[in-house]
Amino acid sequence: QVQLVESGGGLVQAGGSLRLSCVASGRTFSNYAMGWFRQAPGKEREFVAAINWSGSSTYYGVSVKGRFTISRDNAKNTVYLQMNSLKPEDTAVYYCAADSRPFYAGRLDARAIGSWGQGTQVTVSS
Repeated sequence: QVQLVESGGGLVQAGGSLRLSCVASGRTFSNYAMGWFRQAPGKEREFVAAINWSGSSTYYGVSVKGRFTISRDNAKNTVYLQMNSLKPEDTAVYYCAADSRPFYAGRLDARAIGSWGQGTQVTVSS
């Protein structure tokens, strides 16, 4: 089991930027894909971005591609989500996620997530 702690959420104006961080502990971080999901009030949890175990491959949801960048630092057991050109529709609780399959590469499926962070609120004002 891995523990995930997110930080970096907040309130930002449309067009602004935020960077989310997620620190992992409890298992070999570098063996697992990591990612981010988000959930807005009244909506399903949505895949945002994923990065494979080595950091060599990244995957994005359609609504964020070209604006968000996921990265990881295996030496620091940390995954990041750089969010640029934010829009009001990006407002949601953002969750860090650790995949349960060693050395998996690809988009993440919420059903295969082994651990979730507690979530961090991102609010984009118009």
